[in-house]
Amino acid sequence: MTIRNPVEWGWDHLKQTNRALGAAGRNARRAGEHLHSPAPAIRQIGTADLWDSLARGLEDFGAFRTDVIFLCVAYPIIGLVLARVVFGDGMLPLLFPLVSGFALIGPLAAVGLYEMSRRREQGLPASWADAFGVVQAPSFGAIFMLGLVLVAIFLLWLVAAEMIYGLTLGPEAPASLGDFVSDVFTTGAGWAMIGIGIGIGFLFAALVFGISVISFPLLLDREAGLDTAVWASLRAVAASPGPMALWGLIIACGLVLGSIPFLLGLAVVLPILGHASWHLYRRVVP
Repeated sequence: MTIRNPVEWGWDHLKQTNRALGAAGRNARRAGEHLHSPAPAIRQIGTADLWDSLARGLEDFGAFRTDVIFLCVAYPIIGLVLARVVFGDGMLPLLFPLVSGFALIGPLAAVGLYEMSRRREQGLPASWADAFGVVQAPSFGAIFMLGLVLVAIFLLWLVAAEMIYGLTLGPEAPASLGDFVSDVFTTGAGWAMIGIGIGIGFLFAALVFGISVISFPLLLDREAGLDTAVWASLRAVAASPGPMALWGLIIACGLVLGSIPFLLGLAVVLPILGHASWHLYRRVVP
């Protein structure tokens, strides 16, 4: 084994990425060809499947540790940058909705991780550059459209959060962080905002979970229409409501724990959950 020249290494990875991106246009044009494609069989799962998927996700994380952390560190960095923008622009009430709302686009952010797990499963070499191989997926156009749907839901959540604040503690912006925290936890309006926000946020999260829990891996794995993938995801939740609810709780708790140290823990939590989600898909769709 030899240590490669950094310039040569970087150039090779740029070429791989360029080839992958070059396929994006071709695959996007195929999105409409697979609408109403045959629905896949859905298998009922149990809690043992969840723990096994987590164990396999942890194995993938160990195999890709350096590359995955490099890839996923952008997730907390984006969150911290947005937090700085919120503080700087006097939009403090949107800080928590922004941070918590990342869970709504988490399935889209994890698509590259699914691809890395898929390649490892097939015995193929994989690195962070191979995560961009998703653009060569059989149903990349549908992946792109479903991603747009999740982004739209995320934006709707921010609008809803702003409305909730306006109806409770607003409409004036808080004078400082200390005043905002005090108003939230020491006033009836603040607790009303917390209660309403959690309730509405749960509905948004349940919607995203239902339509995306296996749809992104399915679209990455085979040629399928967007409608077929979303319907398969909803059928998977309906077939195993208890285990799927527990899986959603595991994801939520993991994201909360990863967010506590200034979102930096997400650089570890996100890849583990992303890889595990791929293996859970393998158990749901035979």
